[in-house]
Amino acid sequence: MKMGDAKDLHSTDYDFLIKFLALGDSGVGKTSFLYQYTDGVFNSKFISTVGIDFREKRVVHRSAGADGFAGRSQRVHLQLWDTAGQERFRSLTTAFFRDAMGFLVLFDLTSEQSLVNIRNWLDQLRTHAYCDNPDVVLCGNKCDLEDKRAVTEEKAKEVAERYGLQYFETSAATGQNVAKATETLLDLVMVRMERSLDKSGLPHAGDHGADVGSSAQDGRPSKCSC
Repeated sequence: MKMGDAKDLHSTDYDFLIKFLALGDSGVGKTSFLYQYTDGVFNSKFISTVGIDFREKRVVHRSAGADGFAGRSQRVHLQLWDTAGQERFRSLTTAFFRDAMGFLVLFDLTSEQSLVNIRNWLDQLRTHAYCDNPDVVLCGNKCDLEDKRAVTEEKAKEVAERYGLQYFETSAATGQNVAKATETLLDLVMVRMERSLDKSGLPHAGDHGADVGSSAQDGRPSKCSC
């Protein structure tokens, strides 16, 4: 897969509109993670997200062909929704679950409780998402704070394996694995969409801002291929 920024986020010249949702306890670094991915910056003074917010980025995705070589490229407009972790916003944020194609679930490597709470986030996700088995990538954030680490890499990988998730240790401060985790999720989602399109026989999106290459207009496949 090859990723690249487009010059104009307001242009409608893209093939797919894909929506990701970032989930996790308050303070695990969801906002900083998304800002690092979209803008390449880190601000340690970010305040807690109130309700929900989002970032955007234009990328080029190149799928792998059946022969192992790169397939054709697709222009993707990514909307990355940033949810509040506090319980009082839960009814608001869960309303966005069904509109998301993929999920970035974050915990804080300096907080063992945030890892324990991953189970609750995954339960909510599977209750409210567009299907029972959505695409999810698990991120252990703040890996740059090694002296404060409370969760070992082995423990985190064990949890990820238990839930069948790909796992990355990330740092919103240094940028470590932030793009890799997000691009891995995009790979998973694009593969699912390609399979859905193949099954439905629908054409791909055109060149003038179709939201997705299917009958859905919000970034989801017309039929879940879970």
